[in-house]
Amino acid sequence: MRSSEAVQSFKEDESYTLEVSPKQARLKSPTPVGALRGMETFLQLVDLDATGFGAPAVEIHDQPRFPWRGLSWDVSRHWMPIEVVKRNLDGMAAVKLNVFHWHLSDDQGFRVESKTFPKLHEMGSDGHYYTQEQVKEVIAYARDRGIRVVPEFDMPGHSTAWFVGYPELASGPGPYQIERRWGVLNPAMDPTRDEVYQFLDAFVGETAALFPDEYFHIGGDEVNGKQWKSDPRIQAFMQQHAMRSTADLQTYFSERLVEIVERHGKKPIGWDEVLHPGLPKNVVVQSWRGQRSLATAAQQGYMGVLSAGYYLDLIEPASRHYRADPLEGATAGLTAEERVRILGGEACMWEEFASSATVDSRLWPRLAAIAERLWSPQSVKDVDSMYRRLAVVSRELSFWA
Repeated sequence: MRSSEAVQSFKEDESYTLEVSPKQARLKSPTPVGALRGMETFLQLVDLDATGFGAPAVEIHDQPRFPWRGLSWDVSRHWMPIEVVKRNLDGMAAVKLNVFHWHLSDDQGFRVESKTFPKLHEMGSDGHYYTQEQVKEVIAYARDRGIRVVPEFDMPGHSTAWFVGYPELASGPGPYQIERRWGVLNPAMDPTRDEVYQFLDAFVGETAALFPDEYFHIGGDEVNGKQWKSDPRIQAFMQQHAMRSTADLQTYFSERLVEIVERHGKKPIGWDEVLHPGLPKNVVVQSWRGQRSLATAAQQGYMGVLSAGYYLDLIEPASRHYRADPLEGATAGLTAEERVRILGGEACMWEEFASSATVDSRLWPRLAAIAERLWSPQSVKDVDSMYRRLAVVSRELSFWA
């Protein structure tokens, strides 16, 4: 067995071989992460009967279909204490998910301590935020379970909580306060002022040092452009730079933000609204609006991750999530070269209508069905079979997690 990468990546070898005979159980894997996946499979096989604990004699050669299998979890709209995060990381490990996409800022809360810009968490969190030591604790906890932690700080929209302490970042005049409403709101960062990028350069530098993963999520979703359209100075900037729409202005913002992220040694990922002519090719596109944008991104040379069809907060049946597939629907006609650019998928748990008291019941057991879809061969899609096995997993999760 070779050692794992210093910082786990989506290129990590997670394959393993498990052989169970009447005499012994033997697990082989080229990496510690693969061994973790094999151990989870062995735990699934162990059962208790009248004679005691045992496992069936089997030989399993296994590896995931997709290298990116994750959960995007919003802890901004409703606060999630660290113990809630940890127990669900245990659940993720049990079903072999390997990416925890931590949505850490939104209109309703900024959830990470910043020593460079302390008013972000002091004024934008209602007192509920993770200290930098707690962030390190979660990252280490996740790594021990073979899970990467990808931070997201949503920009330029969904950013009201930033403006409570630093209104000079906004396109419209303050003062601002933490939002108590949901939906697509008007406040957005001002893409036309160099001071905004200087601020973001310092902030990204601080947080890039805190989160070791190679990817850094820049958000980019649901910017309605109303503040940009109503400001004469911003409109003049757009005319000066031959920008025909606010989408062009957002692309300008994304290009400058991507340069900052890369300068601090990270690879950017953003929601599919960032997909616009001129977007640098090294940005990973996360599709939440449908598979068409995922297919378009792959055809244009971008790597992508699917979230459409995997929204756990919508409380849809597991069968709906199970039928969604990153390589079916609009992506089915991609060439072999384009299909390789589809890295996998992420379930999403948005917290408008869930809290730390209810989130477990929203995540589980449906997240296990999504995990199977992303791990198993594309041909494994029998819904009735899935439900029979999901009932068993649902019972066992209380032991695994």
